[in-house]
Amino acid sequence: MGGDSDRAFRNRLQIRWLAKQCAEWVAKKVEVKQASGSIPQSAMVVRADDGLPNRVITGTSSFTTSGLGLTPSQQFSLIQSAESADECSLLASWFDGLWASLGAKGDTKATFLSMLQTLSEHRQPSLIYYLTLYHLFKDLGDELDEEKIIKSATGIRDSVVWKKLYKFQRDGVVGAIDKLERHGGCIIADSVGLGKTFEALAVIKYYELRNDRVLVLAPKRLRDNWTIYKANDRRNVLAADRLHYDVLNHTDLSRNGGQSGDIDLSHVNWGNYDLVVIDESHNFRNKITHQGRESRYDRLMRQIIREGVKTRVLMLDISKRGGNARRQGQGAGRPSHGIEGQDIHIARRV
Repeated sequence: MGGDSDRAFRNRLQIRWLAKQCAEWVAKKVEVKQASGSIPQSAMVVRADDGLPNRVITGTSSFTTSGLGLTPSQQFSLIQSAESADECSLLASWFDGLWASLGAKGDTKATFLSMLQTLSEHRQPSLIYYLTLYHLFKDLGDELDEEKIIKSATGIRDSVVWKKLYKFQRDGVVGAIDKLERHGGCIIADSVGLGKTFEALAVIKYYELRNDRVLVLAPKRLRDNWTIYKANDRRNVLAADRLHYDVLNHTDLSRNGGQSGDIDLSHVNWGNYDLVVIDESHNFRNKITHQGRESRYDRLMRQIIREGVKTRVLMLDISKRGGNARRQGQGAGRPSHGIEGQDIHIARRV
């Protein structure tokens, strides 16, 4: 498994194969003993067919990638190679004495092979999923601390949109804000009818109360669903909240000028948004639509997320499972893949 410097090797996803190959080699050709204490120094003795040592290497070099010099390390080691017959004989006798002093302590080889077998076994994808959940949320406790995450001074609890949320929706909002603050990104992925839009509006109101600038990116057919909640319109049930976020279409990211609603695209300061909310985020794919031109995804990353102020990203999408459990507010969130340069986590209760 290696240490911190071996992540590049682990990322090749060859652990199972390597463990299997190592186990076959150990079973056929290796004797194993376990030391209860520290070993004075590393040593390797090479013997000829007649059993006489003809090369001995000693020093503080461990049998690891850093010890072998394959990865960078701060370790300072003095390695010596003895090639004369007298030196090899002397050092080999020292090694033999050390080896004999370890004695037999149970079936050490079988224990070692069992550990390798555990590494080489097939694992169900669900186990990886559960382990990922555990490591993400093990320090959070059974419930998110709403008082710690939601800053009371913002007045969010006095807003109309907050008062309209059900308990399970407030849990989702708190979870989303927590992940936006800690990771810079989040996905709310609920089944149809569970109120993703109102949860997102509550998140938007929270950040607007902090004087943050918010952009909503939506498909053109859904634009009116968002503009109504910031309009001075009798149909706007959230009029008292005076929401003032900007709304643009997904396709506007492919344009350099012209009007989009009441916004002149040629004058938009793309890098000045503190929060970007992307509705129907599954439509945002890293796909080049025109040869030699930026995709929407590229422009989102370059002009909005990377440039200017630190930008948080809230993505909304539909989950095809887990809707009823979400109503019960049980469990924690689940992780999803990050988008380039961002850690994205799902706030949906499963």
